[in-house]
Amino acid sequence: MSDTPFQPMTDSDVKADAAAQTAEPLKNGDGSRFSDVKQALSDNTGKLREQAGDRARELAQDGKARASTVLSQLSQLLSDAAGQVDEKLGEHYGQYARNASEKVQGFSSQLDDKSVDDLITDARDLVRKSPAVAIGAAAAVGFVVARLLTAGLDHRERS
Repeated sequence: MSDTPFQPMTDSDVKADAAAQTAEPLKNGDGSRFSDVKQALSDNTGKLREQAGDRARELAQDGKARASTVLSQLSQLLSDAAGQVDEKLGEHYGQYARNASEKVQGFSSQLDDKSVDDLITDARDLVRKSPAVAIGAAAAVGFVVARLLTAGLDHRERS
């Protein structure tokens, strides 16, 4: 018999044994299996990031085209309304509607002429130069989107 007295097993004995068993399958002699898994994960992450970027570009391009169409329609609406404003309120006020129509049409043209990358660069520059304006614009857009969503949900509930 051994001269060593029996000692109860502790949590640290169990944890050390489990960690050794878990690490063994990952090591394949020189740890090559671990590096293979790490490389495969890195490759898959890169592919997913690229796919997400491509999809985001497609969505941004689609959004840009829709925004441009809506702005052109708004410009036309303002231009058409200018004649009615002339008749009801006077030519001076009709000129305001025409000026607004021209500004909206100019903005629509600028939007058409720029690529998505150019728009992103312009947005970054705006945020760097005047963060308060960017935060205010984001809040305003968020408010409008929230109102549109709320109105859409209310309309669905009534139907």
